[in-house]
Amino acid sequence: MRDNDWQQVDTAVRLITPTLLIIILVVVSHVPLQIPNAGPVFPDIVLMAIYYWAVYRPDLMPFWVVFLIGLLEDLLGGDALGVSSMIYLAVFWTVAAQQRFFMSRSFGVVWAGFIVVGAGVVLLSWGLHTLILGRSVHIGPALFQYLTTIAAYPLLAWLFAQTQRLVLK
Repeated sequence: MRDNDWQQVDTAVRLITPTLLIIILVVVSHVPLQIPNAGPVFPDIVLMAIYYWAVYRPDLMPFWVVFLIGLLEDLLGGDALGVSSMIYLAVFWTVAAQQRFFMSRSFGVVWAGFIVVGAGVVLLSWGLHTLILGRSVHIGPALFQYLTTIAAYPLLAWLFAQTQRLVLK
């Protein structure tokens, strides 16, 4: 291969890195664990990834990719098709629209934004599941997962920042 061909491959890999990372996180988040009722304990790593890339590199995450990631999440998680897509698209669109605001702020402000967005996700998810099932869904597990998610966000954001620094120069 010529140098120009390798440069094109290198550029393509860099451009799809966020998408590949999120797909890996979707699959990892659905690996069965031998811990009973562990679902609400683990943070929503896919939501964290969607938020991070919407803040820092929305140009690398087209809407159709976010939609497909949501469908994959629903298929692997056994949820109603389209619920995760709707939630992830709402998050991505809302955050990407505010990217200029977030880019000039400290990590604390970005994290505070995630806390607000995460609360909105819990309420939207609860509302959609209540509508789909036709009865009120207990919100306790979702609130507990929300707390673990906001607590874990700094670590995952740091890992994504390192990836962005090393791969997406």
